[in-house]
Amino acid sequence: MRRLFWFGVGMGAGAAGALAASRWVGRQAERLAPANLARSARGAIAGAGGGASETLVAAAQEFRKGMAEREAELRASGLVPDGGP
Repeated sequence: MRRLFWFGVGMGAGAAGALAASRWVGRQAERLAPANLARSARGAIAGAGGGASETLVAAAQEFRKGMAEREAELRASGLVPDGGP
């Protein structure tokens, strides 16, 4: 009878542990979903103040400028057709 009792206690503890682990994994997966990560990053950037967002805008503009220059170089070299995508 004792063995049956402890077997039941062990089964209950195992089931409770598995349920808790399953819920924890589900919460972590939801937290790390791409949409939630993007929302979190957007909030962090917005909360960092005007200086950070101005720096990011300037960096994006510089990136686009460099990208356009590189594309022009590739088109001039004939590696990329002039029609392009």
